Amino acid sequence: MRAAQQSFAEHGYTATTIRGVATAADVDPALVLQFFGSKDGLFDAALRIDPPTRSLLTLVHDSDVEVLGERLLRRYLELWETPDTGARLLAVVRGSAASPSASAMVAAFMSEEVMLPLARAIGADHAELRANLTGAHLLGVATARYVLRVEPLASLDRERLVAIQAPVVQRHLTGDLG
Repeated sequence: MRAAQQSFAEHGYTATTIRGVATAADVDPALVLQFFGSKDGLFDAALRIDPPTRSLLTLVHDSDVEVLGERLLRRYLELWETPDTGARLLAVVRGSAASPSASAMVAAFMSEEVMLPLARAIGADHAELRANLTGAHLLGVATARYVLRVEPLASLDRERLVAIQAPVVQRHLTGDLG
């Protein structure tokens, strides 16, 4: 798994191969295929093994929903700015854009492992919609800042970004949906 996660993070979904992962793990490619079936199966397993988003869910359960927006946004940005987790998140975003099957796997993972637990934790009206709006907003900010590197957002101080965006995230979580 470590070899697969590293390959997806360093080379992306398209350039990662079963043979390359097997070589890095010092195993036969047939063994990788036996356990994971295909590159898609390997990507899905790499996505789900110890996901960086796990700490977000811990935070969700340990936070008062009225201040969750700020804490969730800050922790999400920290994940992107930590070398190991940032590389994995970047690989997931790039992988989902590179392949329809990878996109479907990422969407299923996000729904099952992030959005539904978030919806349950906030317990507000339209909880699933709120969780999806929050996730879409966070992903959009991360994509502009860390993937596309759009300025001045890319170089904006993290705490300044949190101050600007936390009220928007909080509104998605608990505010009036109009």
